[in-house]
Amino acid sequence: MKIRVNPWLDFLGALGAGAIVAGFCLVLLWHDPLLFWNDDYELSILPVFADVARSWSEGHLPLLSPYSWVCGNLAGEFQYGTFSVFVNAAVVVIWKFPLSFPQQAAALSIAHLFVLAMGGYLLARGRNLSRPLSTMVALVTALNGWIICWGATDWFGALGAFAWFPWAWWSLERALDSRRSRWRFLWPAPFVYLLVTGGFPYTVLMLAVLAAWLSLKSLGQTRRLSSIWPLLLGLALGFGLSAPAWLALFDYVRGSAREAQDSSAHFQWLVPAPSLPAFILPNWTVKWADFSTRPMPHTATEMACGLVPPIALLAGLAASGRVLVRRIKWELGLLILVLIISMVPSANVFRWSFRWLPFLHVIFALCAAEALQMLSHRERGNGIRRIVSSPGALALLLVTVTAAAMWALRVAGPYAWPFPAIVIGLAAVWAALDFLLPRLRQTHAWTAPVLTGLVLLATYLCIPPNCGVPKYNLDQKLTKAAPLDPERLYLSVYPPPEFAYLLAGKPMPFGTTLRIGSTSMWGGIHLLNGYSPIRPSGVAREFDFAIHGEIRSDKGRSLIENEGGSNGKLARLGVDGIIVANEFGGHPQPDSEWKLAVATEEGRVFHRRGEALARVRSVASIDSRPNEQFAIADISRIVNGRNRLEADVTVPTNGQSALLTISRPFFNGYRAMIGDVPLKVNSDRGLMPIIEIPAGTNGRLTLVFRPWWLVFGGAISLSCLVLILAAAIQAWRTRPRQAG
Repeated sequence: MKIRVNPWLDFLGALGAGAIVAGFCLVLLWHDPLLFWNDDYELSILPVFADVARSWSEGHLPLLSPYSWVCGNLAGEFQYGTFSVFVNAAVVVIWKFPLSFPQQAAALSIAHLFVLAMGGYLLARGRNLSRPLSTMVALVTALNGWIICWGATDWFGALGAFAWFPWAWWSLERALDSRRSRWRFLWPAPFVYLLVTGGFPYTVLMLAVLAAWLSLKSLGQTRRLSSIWPLLLGLALGFGLSAPAWLALFDYVRGSAREAQDSSAHFQWLVPAPSLPAFILPNWTVKWADFSTRPMPHTATEMACGLVPPIALLAGLAASGRVLVRRIKWELGLLILVLIISMVPSANVFRWSFRWLPFLHVIFALCAAEALQMLSHRERGNGIRRIVSSPGALALLLVTVTAAAMWALRVAGPYAWPFPAIVIGLAAVWAALDFLLPRLRQTHAWTAPVLTGLVLLATYLCIPPNCGVPKYNLDQKLTKAAPLDPERLYLSVYPPPEFAYLLAGKPMPFGTTLRIGSTSMWGGIHLLNGYSPIRPSGVAREFDFAIHGEIRSDKGRSLIENEGGSNGKLARLGVDGIIVANEFGGHPQPDSEWKLAVATEEGRVFHRRGEALARVRSVASIDSRPNEQFAIADISRIVNGRNRLEADVTVPTNGQSALLTISRPFFNGYRAMIGDVPLKVNSDRGLMPIIEIPAGTNGRLTLVFRPWWLVFGGAISLSCLVLILAAAIQAWRTRPRQAG
């Protein structure tokens, strides 16, 4: 491996690749301004990031959100990148501009796609691939079907983490290069940190597989165990920097709804073997097991890779199979392994194995680039060998055969025209260039990246890239509190959004009354509901909230009709507002406790009569401790912050202790004290914090969210940062005397 003599030129090339990807996305936005505005982005990602931006503007670390009980623990949800410097910086900067919801989503995704393309380019250049072929790798890495159709337009956490995957790969290979300095273990640390904190457990698992593969490759080539110590140390430092993120995930996933997910989820979204021709023509439509585990016809847009990778790899194997296999045998092994993983059921808290496809696309692109680089130095043969070893001719042949098979087998799907014809035309141009120009070296300087970009562009212009996920027309007025009261805590009862509120059936802007998912965070409305895949809070499990924030109709009706009284479960939690969608006919009971405040086209809003309930209340008894009675404390000057609550508390002397209930979701990690006296924080059946205060106590109560994983993880992260900075300073000092 040759060490780059001018890394700045490679960095400029990476910036160029990122700019090409950004320009590509702007073309797609011109074609569809709502491209990045789908499903999770609407109900979860964007409203949460609006709250993250609000939190930073208030001077608080966005650990908790006061605007959702189900999705109240942002750090525990992991997917929001709470501890990622890059994610938070991007959110803060983007939210400074007066952008609409779809524009904010686009800006956030494009920023990460830019970074992803840069990483793909540098990864390829680190392997001594030419600049044109490195650009091709960058395009496939950032614009492949899975990233565009799922990561960039729906599951942002996947993109937030995978944006740093090629960077981590590039840095791990640098750490294994023995011709670099002894400080080379520093390279992986920042990129592993950014990947882990990006917010997608699957990408962390991909990193583990990659690290194991690189270690085995190094051991196989050097026969020395000492060769992998820089990689292992770099990984350890990176995981140390990100310790608060993964420790929080481990803490809250235990006992959560995600841990108890249905086993059928492991058999959903597997890559079926009959779908493999979609690497050539992504409109190839066969049955996949969807979110309901039903085999349904699915257009495999997530397998789009720009045509060049599979063709180039096949051409390279046909022209010089043994030589190419010897050269990329490790990459081919990894390619086969990841393909198999994407086709078999997942396990544990992981689900939907097709999420391995981004990793597969990167390996595919690297193998193809190696094949093209080898072909550019070979003389072409004659006859059939000349055709199969010529990428352009082979592309024309395979695309034509695949298109014919598609129509013969009736798997062309709803996008049978004009996409296949466009790809056949581009393949014909590629074939013509192969035969008209005298040497492959001249032909394929920029043919591969240009064709890759054009085929990918045709793919997304001809085939809608949202893969059929739900789409909603959320009202921009969601950033305002009206018609709801920001001082009250609401329960919203509405049907599953993915069935009741799709754009096709509800084209007009909506959402200001119901606040589906986590959209309450936009306007600062306090809501029990929230969008949470993990659902770690007690109220999420107790009330059986679904992922999209809705509550089962029978459960919702039971709560508002049987638990709405002054001594009911809702009152104990502090719920003093109920929103009932017009799809439901019920209303809160008893009538003496509730009044209709607002009625809109979406639903009815009921308020508990009188003033809003206090967030800290002293109770004489509680169901979870049925045989005990408590004194009533005097509570005043309540300050209900994001990660902290304060109140003046006076408990009568010569009597019983007082029991305070705190109207916020309970999570392990709360610490309470009055003055310097610590108090134990318990929970009411895991729903909300309760604090018992001895008789005669008088002072300022402070309740702070300071979980063990934040303290312990923060100490680990700070220690690793100090070590990295010290090593980096020493490396800089010794740099003139060393070669790396």
